[in-house]
Amino acid sequence: MFTIGDFATHGRVSVRMLRHYDAVGLLRPARTDPYTGYRYYAAAQLSRLNRIIALKELGFTLEQVREIIDQRISVEELRGMLRLRQVELRAAMEADAARLAQVGARLRLIEREGHMGSEDVVVKRLPKVRVAELSGVADRAGPESIGPVIKPLYGELFPRLERAGVKPTGLGLAYYEKGPGDDEDSVLVHAAVQVAPEAEAPGSGEFQVVDLPEVETAATLVHHGPMDDVMPALQTLATWIEANGYRSAGYPRELLLSCEGGPEQWVTELQEPVVRAVG
Repeated sequence: MFTIGDFATHGRVSVRMLRHYDAVGLLRPARTDPYTGYRYYAAAQLSRLNRIIALKELGFTLEQVREIIDQRISVEELRGMLRLRQVELRAAMEADAARLAQVGARLRLIEREGHMGSEDVVVKRLPKVRVAELSGVADRAGPESIGPVIKPLYGELFPRLERAGVKPTGLGLAYYEKGPGDDEDSVLVHAAVQVAPEAEAPGSGEFQVVDLPEVETAATLVHHGPMDDVMPALQTLATWIEANGYRSAGYPRELLLSCEGGPEQWVTELQEPVVRAVG
């Protein structure tokens, strides 16, 4: 038998925690001295303690821990539950990290207000171009929603092109449309790459080949860096469009000009179709 202090040491927990587990009926001492009230624990109880701590550390409430342990689940069942909980917690951590990144991007945007010059905006015609593409739907138009959709699409597109023997003639050209159905916020994301005018899609349907029509007038601006940080450039473009008597005529395209190095060195041309504003 171990005293409560020795058992706490072997179990790497506090004496206060063991007293609490005793009070809530989660881990009773093997014996309690009826005269002194001293608690004594058996080495075999370390197994139950390990399960309690593992489940608690993974976010289960003490009531949930009791229910799980009292069901006398096997080690394999417990391992499966812990792995599932690990996946859930990892997903939650990634979601929190994404939210922090979004807050950081908005903060940088706020800090740059009034300092984003628009002298580099160029108005030009966009020629007709044939592209091979894969498509998916994002729930919103922000980079935090577009990124998780478009990155896997590009990850699939280039291997499929290689298998089909279709060679790109340029780098990525992403474009967007209103999403399907009545959801006014969703966006249809096209992860595309330029191909030769004679290129055709394979009969297997691994990807689509479409012709993007000529755009008579587009306001364009070159963005340097990752697309996760594209909002300042997009808003600079929006400010220029309004200030120069235009209005947007569709979602901007994103033409990757250079992808040498990591995303911090990427160069992308934003191409927003525009028409003259009326009134």
